[in-house]
Amino acid sequence: MSGKFVRASKYRHVFGQSTKRELCYENLKITKNAWDSNIIQVNGKYLAVNWDASGGGAFAVIPVSEVGKAPDTVPLFRGHKGPVLDTAFNPFNKQQIASSSDDGKILIWDIPEDYSFHKYLDENDNIKDITEPSKVLSGHTRKVGHIEFHPCAEDVLASSSLDYSVKIWNVKTGKTELTLQHKDLVTSFAFNYNGSLLATTSRDKKLRIWDIRSGKILSEGPAHSGAKPARVVWLGNTDRVATTGFDRLSDRQVGIWDVNNIEKGPIDGFLIIDASSGVLIPYFDASTSMLYIAGKGDGNIRYYEYDNDILYDISQYSSTDPQRGFAVAPKSTVNVKETEVLKSYKTVSDNYIEPISFIVPRRSELFQEDIYPDCPSDKPALSAEEWFSGKDVNGPLLISMEAIFDGTSPTIRESTPVVHVSVAKEEAAVAKAEEEPVKPVEKKPEVESEIVTKESTPVPGKNVDALLTSSDSVNKLLSKVVDQSDDEDEVPSVEDDKDDWEEVKKPETSSISSSKTIDKPVEIKKEVVSETPKEDITKVEPEKVEETVSEVKKEAVAPVVKAEPEPVKETPVAESVKDASPAPSTTSVKTAGAPTLKATVEKLHGIVEKLETHILTLTQSGLEKDERLKALESKIEELLKK
Repeated sequence: MSGKFVRASKYRHVFGQSTKRELCYENLKITKNAWDSNIIQVNGKYLAVNWDASGGGAFAVIPVSEVGKAPDTVPLFRGHKGPVLDTAFNPFNKQQIASSSDDGKILIWDIPEDYSFHKYLDENDNIKDITEPSKVLSGHTRKVGHIEFHPCAEDVLASSSLDYSVKIWNVKTGKTELTLQHKDLVTSFAFNYNGSLLATTSRDKKLRIWDIRSGKILSEGPAHSGAKPARVVWLGNTDRVATTGFDRLSDRQVGIWDVNNIEKGPIDGFLIIDASSGVLIPYFDASTSMLYIAGKGDGNIRYYEYDNDILYDISQYSSTDPQRGFAVAPKSTVNVKETEVLKSYKTVSDNYIEPISFIVPRRSELFQEDIYPDCPSDKPALSAEEWFSGKDVNGPLLISMEAIFDGTSPTIRESTPVVHVSVAKEEAAVAKAEEEPVKPVEKKPEVESEIVTKESTPVPGKNVDALLTSSDSVNKLLSKVVDQSDDEDEVPSVEDDKDDWEEVKKPETSSISSSKTIDKPVEIKKEVVSETPKEDITKVEPEKVEETVSEVKKEAVAPVVKAEPEPVKETPVAESVKDASPAPSTTSVKTAGAPTLKATVEKLHGIVEKLETHILTLTQSGLEKDERLKALESKIEELLKK
């Protein structure tokens, strides 16, 4: 199969689409403060912008519908004595917004119902600022850098400060209910899906997971090693978080972490993005499982699909206009009929804001259910009192996106329980294994014949006699030695013959019994004895001896192993050889062969002893086979020359 493999995904063709200049928000005075925050926020109805204002801190609220060029003088929310560092919209009240400042205060504001960014005037037709907050939250001793509302409980707000603490506030009462004390500045924090846990990154380069209401650290460990701030975001309704940061060489990184084992480091290591210097702003869309990463100081917005601890690179939105601020609208505000899956906003050149839409390209006029799961609603699942008392829910209350498409009132349902990714991966692996057909194992037929194992080493003291008696090479060697030993220079006397030998009838064939039972006795066939006298054994050609020795070497290295040998009573090889008689020739038999046979048996006995000794040595060591076989060869040659 040719071509590149493409992963199947309904979001792999998602593309970012910019907006025409006339539909952007121009003539803005966006703050130039270097504090690391998102600078802008959006709730679908309003945009909040940290403003570059003199005489204390201020921020602007822009209705999403009021696009185009803003007036030179606009209404601002003024009340802080220092620059505004961060803002946050209440997810359950679109008319409420919180702001934090360099002055250590958090202010809660109510946006007037008749508010207009272009024409909010007083009785004298002058631009009217909003200067009276509905609540003032005091408790931090230094500047408050980040704030965020609880995702499920109403009137619960979290804030981080340069006093190294994260405080949890009851907005209704204006009091601090919980404090999570750190050892250094908290650079980022994020609630989990149901708001029971909090993930924090700190300037001490550690990532921590907190049980908010008990104030205990569940897991912590070293995160990004770079000096610049790290960000953290929870990956939807799972037990995973994603962080963005820098390494020691200032390369930008992304890591996926198991919240139960932060100390083990990021899963499969860090993903290197590039070597730019701007902080990466992450946003995770829980309904589509896509992670969007916008870089400060560049015009790129990268997006990945998350699945079982893997980030699949989808694509990126590239622009020549760098951004410093980035915000994402709630999922319920996307244009469902245009198959928009994400509506985001970015700042450009600190003077205007540009909307960026991420769209799945489809032509159907029907509701695309597969790309629009249920999304969080604007109804709280808990009250502040219920949550502080210890009550939990699975997550935010959800509404159907199809109702938004049809323009009907949506039904509300509860979220599903948290997904433990490790358990889900194990279950998926088991299910996959069960679906795959089990291939039958082909059994090899049992072979009753001899099995040659060339690489196996025989057990010392076992099968040695069987090796000698069953080897054709050894049989040929024995036959050759016997035949060449018929004519000896020294012939024993008749008296010696009478003392040592008895007359034995010679059978047609004889077998050499061994210390082990052999399934098929090896017949030693004698060569035909001719009338002509044979050469003396000392005159054996060296080439024949070398050939015979090489065959013995092969048999010593590659023994023949019998299938399921049966133990039998051991019989010495020498005695078996002594009892055996050579097979008669088919033409004639020498009657004076008794003295010659005695000498032959003695020589054979010596050869067998030497062979057995060297084979046992080889089997015990298993090393230096070539050297030992050379020694065996030299010994055999010496015995044959005697």
